[in-house]
Order: sequence, then C-alpha cells, then structure tokens
Amino acid sequence: MPNKIMLAAALVFGATAVTAETVRIGLQPWLGYGPLWVAEEKGYFDKHGVDVALSSFNWDQDMTAALASGNLDMIATATNAVIAAYNQGVDQKGVLVMDVAHEADAILAGENVNSLEDLRGKTVAFETGATSDLLMNYALKASGMSLADVEHIPMGASEAGLALLSGRVDAAVTYEPYVSAALGRDAGYKVVYTAAEKPGLISDLLTARGDWIAENPDAVEAVIRAWNDAVVFIHENPEDGGAMIARAVGSPMEEFQPAFEGVRLYDLADNIALVDGEFPATLREIAEIMKATNPGEISIIPAATDIMALEPMHNAAN
Repeated sequence: MPNKIMLAAALVFGATAVTAETVRIGLQPWLGYGPLWVAEEKGYFDKHGVDVALSSFNWDQDMTAALASGNLDMIATATNAVIAAYNQGVDQKGVLVMDVAHEADAILAGENVNSLEDLRGKTVAFETGATSDLLMNYALKASGMSLADVEHIPMGASEAGLALLSGRVDAAVTYEPYVSAALGRDAGYKVVYTAAEKPGLISDLLTARGDWIAENPDAVEAVIRAWNDAVVFIHENPEDGGAMIARAVGSPMEEFQPAFEGVRLYDLADNIALVDGEFPATLREIAEIMKATNPGEISIIPAATDIMALEPMHNAAN
C-alpha cells in the first residue's frame, strides 16, 4: 500500500517518491507542532515525495517509548527531553528546531496563590520530564526554592489545567491552548510565571533515532522541506493556517489567536541562522539548568552536535 500511495503522490504532484515506507511521526496537541498538521492538510508531504502518518499522544514518555521501540520513526519533542535522553544513553537526535515558546508555557494558580513564593507547601500538577518540568524547576530555582518545597502531582499538560479548575491542585504547569482555556473559564485563576521570563528556555525539536536518520536521509530532508512550506504558508496566511492548527489541537479560534502569539515557529532559513548562531549556547544553558536542578539524572552537558543531526537540514536548504 505505501508504494501505491507514494506512486500516486508522485503522479499528482510531479514529485519523485523518496521512500516507499510511510514515515510515522508522533506529536502532542501543542501549537508549536502545528505546521505538521498544516503540511498534512495542504499536501506538502506528498509534494516532496514522502508519505507521513501523524499520531497524537498525551504523554511525552509514551511517545519516546514508541520511538525507542521502532513503532514511530520521528517525534516532536522538547529540547530538554532530548538532553535527558542523551544522558540516558539514548541515540535520539534533532533534525529541526520547530518552535520557541514565550508566554505559551506558564504556571497557573488559583486565588490562594499570587506568587511563586506562595507555592511553598502547595500541590502543583505537571508532567515529569516535559517542558513543564523544566519551567517549574527553573522558576523555583529563580525564587530560591526547589521541588522539595512543593508537592508534585504528576500528570500531562492536557490534564493539569483541568485539575486546577476542579480544585484538585493549587497550581498547574501547562501550555497553550490549555493556558487560555483554563483562564477563560474562571477569572479567579491567574498566570504567576511564564517562559518569557527566560527567553529560549522552552523550545522543541523534530527528532529521530540516529540510525534511522542515517538510513533515511532523503525522507528526513523531505519532511524538513514540507515543514518549511507549512511555516511559510502560516506566515503568509495566518487566519487559514491558524484555523487548521486550531482544529488539530481542538481549540476554539477565540482561544487560539491570543495563545499563538506566545509561540514563534522556525522555518528553514530561521533554523540555519539559529543552529549556526545562538542555539549551541542556549542548548548548553538549558542543560546546565537541568543539571543544577536534577543532578541525579543529568550529569552530561551535551554539545549541539551531540543531539542534533544537521546535515539533512543543510541539504534541505540547498
């Protein structure tokens, strides 16, 4: 079947199929991954000769396990998750910087919490090992506290906001569209900290196993080119592109529009400038934060070349 699909795509779009196998990509309902859904809806994967199947997950750990077992070929995941994987000896490498979040990742709280200091002794819901974990650790450290000062309630980003609204926890760390959805339901809830306090702290990579990248360079390059087309489309057609992403993540447009302002999507040109510029230093800083807040699990500060396979990106740009 994949052969027939790829042949049909090649005939319709004039593209040569770069692989007979479907590329299976895992992702979560996060706005920064939106260009993947846009690429699917607009036919950009087909245009570049690659058949892609997108699969949605609620938990990072489930996605990572599926990648490690070979049930997925690529996953969209946080930069800090790739750093953690490297420290565990996992051969997972990024091929593309997808997005950087600012206000779109946040710590939310109810009426009895007005500052980070008020979180001392309180229950806080967030997903272990995800961007929410990194943001929480960084925020606490900046306030002279640590995770030992709060009661961590492990749960996914999609559940954390609901747990706050239902009164099961005092605070929640989550991201858009869940931030806007929670704030829109009750005026008594507020943002007490966002990733904007530390620009570059929260970013995402499109990743794959190192051996799979080496064996499928043409497929990787095709996915990167499709991503680039999608980001360009979104920049040039923000309403249409935004509507596609809003549908994919299940967010009403009135919540999506302000939420999306807190995310920057990176096209191919942005990526080249970023990885050849400030990204290595930012990556090191993220790893140093992780090591300082979790030395038991993070002992190695990787270089950008340790967790990024940059050749496909540069080839796709040519």
